[in-house]
Amino acid sequence: MSPPGRSQGEHRRAQHDASPVGTAASQDRCCAGAGAAQPPAVDTPAGSRRRRLWELPATAHCPVIGVCLPIAALRRLVDKAVGGQALAGDYELHCGVIAECRVRTPVAERVHKALDARYALALQRASRLKTEAALLDWWGVQSAGHELPGAFWALLTHPRCTPALEDCVLGEVHMLQHQIGVASRVDVARLGNLTDENAVLGRQLAEAQARAAHQAADHSHDIEQLQRQIVRYRAEAVLRTTEAQALRERLAQIEAVAPSLPARLSLVADNRSLQGQVQDLQRRNARLDDALTRLRARLQAREPAAGAGGETSMAAAPTPATAAPRLAERAVLCVGGRTASVPVYRRLVEHTGGRFLHHDGGNEDNVARLDATLAAADLVICQTGCISHDAYWRVKDHCKRTGKRCVFVESPSRHALARALGQLHMPAENTE
Repeated sequence: MSPPGRSQGEHRRAQHDASPVGTAASQDRCCAGAGAAQPPAVDTPAGSRRRRLWELPATAHCPVIGVCLPIAALRRLVDKAVGGQALAGDYELHCGVIAECRVRTPVAERVHKALDARYALALQRASRLKTEAALLDWWGVQSAGHELPGAFWALLTHPRCTPALEDCVLGEVHMLQHQIGVASRVDVARLGNLTDENAVLGRQLAEAQARAAHQAADHSHDIEQLQRQIVRYRAEAVLRTTEAQALRERLAQIEAVAPSLPARLSLVADNRSLQGQVQDLQRRNARLDDALTRLRARLQAREPAAGAGGETSMAAAPTPATAAPRLAERAVLCVGGRTASVPVYRRLVEHTGGRFLHHDGGNEDNVARLDATLAAADLVICQTGCISHDAYWRVKDHCKRTGKRCVFVESPSRHALARALGQLHMPAENTE
């Protein structure tokens, strides 16, 4: 780290000025071999020719080959140079190439050409620098980024690279290699941890993907069901719309054929309402008839007492029941009437000597049985206010065909039945 107040270039120049010439011999000798004789250092030429690989000091060969050439590219170069396949390991191959590059050999020439071709752009940029200070500043910028291998090769072979500058650069690269080694070990440990963590995360991701796939399948199934329901509902809606349209067309046709249909329907509704009112009135009338019958019964109970005293009153006048003739075992059919009044009707008919038959007119008894009952009767009393239309027409049609006497009465009361019995004995025609 440079001291405060000094730029990185100034700091590098200070280190360069402070480093003595010849300290490059203290660099890494791992590939030179123990006790190997070192060739004399070659003076920097004063011209513009770049130095060759075998012209560099022996201490520079190891970092140049180790930093500037990947081991795979180095192995390919050696295989081409020897015309076969090198069987040495990576370290033995590295040391062997370093030994070959100390002098001009085919391997050294191939390595030199490969480095020039690989770092042609860095060599072109470095060729514009004409001073040692410019080289040092340029090196400081390039070594901080990803261009260090190219800058390293271009600077060492530059014609303006002095021994002091060369020693400074080799020292930095030497320390950088140590730092990279330490960092590599740390990275390896970190890589192991990251690998384990990645495996855990991978399993969790697989489980999450499986859950997501299952949820997606369920969602797709739900969507399919909803779509089928939508199609079914749409079909039902279309069917109902078609039926409604057909009904509207049918109604339009009926209205066209019978323009007075709405008025008739209104009359039917009014008729039903009036029928309900008529039934209410009939029920009220029946209650009044029952009350009148009870009053007459009480009055008849008082008549004997009044006759014993020799008194003559209007109550002693013969009632229709007493005036009714004897029927001489003739069958009298009473159609209609209230169920509670049937015993009263029976007593009245049997009091006159007849046989009582009854049919309610279709309320509870089957209308089909009415024909058999009519056939068994000699006389018919039809209470029109308490029977159905079908029973009414059956009675009328049967009596007309057979010639039986039939009396039609409107109110289902005892007094009306007694009056009808009197009409049955008269030789007149059927009256309604």
